[in-house]
Amino acid sequence: MNKLLKKTLKILLPVALGGFILYWVYRDFDFARAKEVLLHGTNWGWMLFSLFFGVMSHVFRGWRWKQTLAPLGAYPKTSDCVDAIFVSYAANLVLPRVGEVSRCGMLAKYDDVSFAKSLGTVVTERLIDTLTILLITGITFLMQMPVFLRFFEETGTKVPSLVHLVTSPWFYVVLFSIIGVLVLLYFLLRMLSFFEKVKGVVLNVWEGVMSLKSVKNIPLFLLYTVLIWGCYFYHFYITFYCFAFTEHLSFLAGLVMFVGGTFAVIVPTPNGAGPWHFAVITMMMLYGVNATDAGVFALIVHGIQTLLVIILGIYGWLHLSLVNRTKQNPRGGD
Repeated sequence: MNKLLKKTLKILLPVALGGFILYWVYRDFDFARAKEVLLHGTNWGWMLFSLFFGVMSHVFRGWRWKQTLAPLGAYPKTSDCVDAIFVSYAANLVLPRVGEVSRCGMLAKYDDVSFAKSLGTVVTERLIDTLTILLITGITFLMQMPVFLRFFEETGTKVPSLVHLVTSPWFYVVLFSIIGVLVLLYFLLRMLSFFEKVKGVVLNVWEGVMSLKSVKNIPLFLLYTVLIWGCYFYHFYITFYCFAFTEHLSFLAGLVMFVGGTFAVIVPTPNGAGPWHFAVITMMMLYGVNATDAGVFALIVHGIQTLLVIILGIYGWLHLSLVNRTKQNPRGGD
């Protein structure tokens, strides 16, 4: 019963946290305005174009993952790597961060890739991605420092203003987000302590982590990394052109909101729901978009992008099952 309770809490707490923040952000929102914009004020041509970059970001990530597995003597099918990525992002909607584990499990099941070693390559990926977003953040902060400083003031996180800090409602949104991250880290540490008790697992994970130094084509690895993050950015930025009230926003404004949204999704809620809306809406208002329109943008864009994740997850799961079932069927061919 205790284990069941823990599993239930792992699912319900992220949903509750995201739901609380969404309620706080949209508690006085005009949802009729959102429906009107969705039905009559959305340029679907631009929206579909943005979704193309969303799909390609996963494809490039799958290709890059296969490249890091090769030094371990693992050569899964390219389509399996991509499908596993699709499914992993959908799995994260149910339980944040479980996708990293689930995709390793899929390759272990369908391609006989060591789970522990592939998990090590995922750790390496995350380290590379962390360095990449820190680089993007540093460049963006230098170019748009006044905007970031205004964001800190608007959200009550300006260091000298301690009184305003504890009286600002946005401070409590940030506080609960930080608590959510700490809870996530706690569960990750518990998982790591479990792995350490299993003979040989840690060494296999470490071998996976170190696989990067043996990757044959480092320039290609770096190219995939640039393409992944370029697709992430354009997946978001192109949605500005979907609405009359955001089409005027600049490339730099897109970078600022992209950085803010990227850090917001670290909070363990389904697809960053809540913290992402809070960050994007607040930053969009700094560029002159009114609160209602900023709320409409965040609601529609996040909803459609989440729907894409679900569709890709279903496709990836079905394709993985079908391709590997065909492979096992004597009449199905290779």
